[in-house]
Amino acid sequence: MAIRRAGIEELLIESGVDSTRLREARKESERSGVSLLEGAQRVQAVDAKMAAASIARIFGLPLLDKIEHDQVDLELIRQLSLAIARENGVLPLRRDGGYVMVAIADERGVAMLEDLRLLFRAPLRPMVAQADMLRDAMNKAYDRAAQGAVAVMEDIRDDMQADVADDLMLNEDLLDDPNQAPIIRFVNTLLTQAVKDRASDIHIEPFERELAVRFRIDGVLYEIVKPPAKLQASIVSRVKIMSGLNIAEKRIPQDGRIRTRIAGREIDLRVSTLPVRHGERVVMRILEKGRVFNLDHVGMGADTVADFRRVIQRPHGIMLVTGPTGSGKTTTLYSGLAEINAPDINILTIEDPIEYELKGIGQTQVNPKIDLTFASALRAHLRQDPDVIMVGEIRDKETADNAVQASLTGHLVFSTLHTNDAAGAFTRLTDMGVEPFLVSSSLVAVLAQRLVRRLCPECKAPHVPSDIELREAGIERSSIDRPIFKAAGCPACLQTGYKGRSGIYEFLHVTEGVRQLVMANASSGVIRRKAVEDGMRTLREDGIRQVLQGVTSLDEVMRVTQEDVAEGG
Repeated sequence: MAIRRAGIEELLIESGVDSTRLREARKESERSGVSLLEGAQRVQAVDAKMAAASIARIFGLPLLDKIEHDQVDLELIRQLSLAIARENGVLPLRRDGGYVMVAIADERGVAMLEDLRLLFRAPLRPMVAQADMLRDAMNKAYDRAAQGAVAVMEDIRDDMQADVADDLMLNEDLLDDPNQAPIIRFVNTLLTQAVKDRASDIHIEPFERELAVRFRIDGVLYEIVKPPAKLQASIVSRVKIMSGLNIAEKRIPQDGRIRTRIAGREIDLRVSTLPVRHGERVVMRILEKGRVFNLDHVGMGADTVADFRRVIQRPHGIMLVTGPTGSGKTTTLYSGLAEINAPDINILTIEDPIEYELKGIGQTQVNPKIDLTFASALRAHLRQDPDVIMVGEIRDKETADNAVQASLTGHLVFSTLHTNDAAGAFTRLTDMGVEPFLVSSSLVAVLAQRLVRRLCPECKAPHVPSDIELREAGIERSSIDRPIFKAAGCPACLQTGYKGRSGIYEFLHVTEGVRQLVMANASSGVIRRKAVEDGMRTLREDGIRQVLQGVTSLDEVMRVTQEDVAEGG
């Protein structure tokens, strides 16, 4: 395979990949145990389409445009373990005229073909598929061959006798529990299903007669399964064991972390337990390790991206991102940091908690128990010769004062505030006690944002909005030059009509006119109107832009920006 690797390296160089990116691809390949091409994709040297075309060209194989996962022969994949299929990037598809059709992603799959021929006792017809497309089809096909959380819970209900279930309620030591295996299987299936369903959080909530398990998908909670209440102690104890928490302590909240690999992806789960009336409530936040942050993928319009990039290249000042909890502020800041991250720039962050690890950036976790707060950490960071500092959130006057001083002494400071719109950031800082002249001289821009759900591309349906809908949204019918879509629902999006989320943004650049209003201690409404006069696009207007582009629905934008019109006057 050394010759093949050399051939792939040559092809990458021919495609314009420079020697530095090639070295990064090799390191990623060796570090993660993936192919050279997948390593090149992970460091963004090539895209998935180019990688697949390269493999097809090297080995003279046809290129596969699409894999219908529901057409995959389950009898074939049951003969090949998911671990082996994933490790080698292969997926048997179906039998056709005595041949077995096989999709491969890279050179590892080519090396596996002879083994597959012996396994299936038939000649093969290999085809090359994009790695991400193959991985998605593989997960869905093997998921069809396995059981979901609901089915596993039904098995547990059927297998367990009432007296054994009663023992589970009283049993403090799970290690001695004869019914541990079904509980482990249920929790593992729950985690796997959550990742496959794109959930961001798992909620396990005890009630008097039942336990409710819900997933938060694209910002909305959906009920998944209702195990009997008698299993509550066992399920929560299993989660506690996985996250390193004290299973004997049920009176106080606890926080832990689970690190695991699910469907070929490294996953971190932040676990929080809370005592409630009928037991302990558990919430698990799902965080994917190795996530790539890119400003071009967060949904900003071209003009907003250009404005944001200009600001983050400045040598000093404060850039604030505002919005409620869960509006994607951290993702935007991480994407900005990733954009400017370079060996000649010292970037430090102060976070609570650290959600993702950023390579080449110093990240500090606050810890109030030892007086390591945002304010004290920021003072310490200023002694570390930083160029850029990210403060997870400005919560009090001390942190705000330190951030202002840092910006005025030649540092670029990123941070967040909980305000409904961009203009509200100025009044929030002055309400904290920061002098208006300091606010006006240190702040260079404010970005307000929300997340809207993306329409599912498989089932979105054309929609002709009524005159009332257009009037409420502020759209002239004559300005609509392409179809508007609404949510429908299909198996691909779990019948929700939406799949994934995108940001909508309100970028307020601090012009001279805005600066004068801030110094005069003007209200946020006055500042907002001035910013709109200077060209700012509001959250709702940016949402309408995405409606007209077919990204989201009118209903979704109106739901997310309900306060926008009221505040805009």
